[in-house]
Amino acid sequence: MEFYQNHLGEFAALLTAVFWTITALSFESAANRIGSLSLNIIRLVIGFLFLSLFTLIRRGALLPIDAGAHNWLWLGLSGLVGFVFGDLFLFKSYTIIGSRFSMLIMTLVPPITVIFSFIMIGEKLAIHHLIGMTITFSGIALAIFSRQEKSVRISLKLAPRGIVYALGGAVGQALGLVLSKIGMKDYDPFAATQIRIIAGIIGFSVLAAAMSRWKAVLNALSDRKGMKATTLGAFFGPFLGVSFSLIAVKYTQAGIASTIMALVPVFILVPAVLLYRQRVTIWEITGAFIGVAGTALFFV
Repeated sequence: MEFYQNHLGEFAALLTAVFWTITALSFESAANRIGSLSLNIIRLVIGFLFLSLFTLIRRGALLPIDAGAHNWLWLGLSGLVGFVFGDLFLFKSYTIIGSRFSMLIMTLVPPITVIFSFIMIGEKLAIHHLIGMTITFSGIALAIFSRQEKSVRISLKLAPRGIVYALGGAVGQALGLVLSKIGMKDYDPFAATQIRIIAGIIGFSVLAAAMSRWKAVLNALSDRKGMKATTLGAFFGPFLGVSFSLIAVKYTQAGIASTIMALVPVFILVPAVLLYRQRVTIWEITGAFIGVAGTALFFV
């Protein structure tokens, strides 16, 4: 029990990676049916409903009405930066360089998080944490990079514009985590997630209005298969995943939490084989073991 309490943040980050793995599979299916902008708005609304019901039962409050101005300011900024800016750039990169290379570039989130957390809140990492980050990055990169088909020309896939968008997504996620840590302090992580989602919904709503896409969002509600996938992803993503990511950064350093959460592309290999019967190479398996080994150093 003491070991669990001493590493509560690390365990929360590990669970977040599992939740986000389920979310990634669900949202990939949903995005192909209803589009990314519709998906972003609907997933946040559904996630907010799950959170509101949970906080009503757990805290006796449907909305985060007990949050102070500090919480609303920084967590609101975190929601805009992480959900709107970060996800908007990340999803755009998928259409240019593909999800696999985008995920590879997203492994830069932990070191970017370390830089932001050092500058903004003065966090530092121990030497074994830095070693763990390096090993984990190596495993993730090996697992993802080796999944490219031999026939694909890397020079054509890595268009500069796609790299810039993916980097924008990585910066958005990293900065969003640090802003969350600043804004949350001792506030409840689930209620804090509500504030982030409210900001995200407002941001995407303004974007949908500016792009005249509200009709597409409403039409997406009639797609049963798309909505089932979206609901499943919203439960494990905006509800559980984001909430546990805030628990992670609350109880451990932001750089450590983001590194463990970056294991999603490694974890996704298991359902890829068992559910989708995809071929997994020895390099992917090796990368997965290396990534997990690096993560183990955070529990020392």
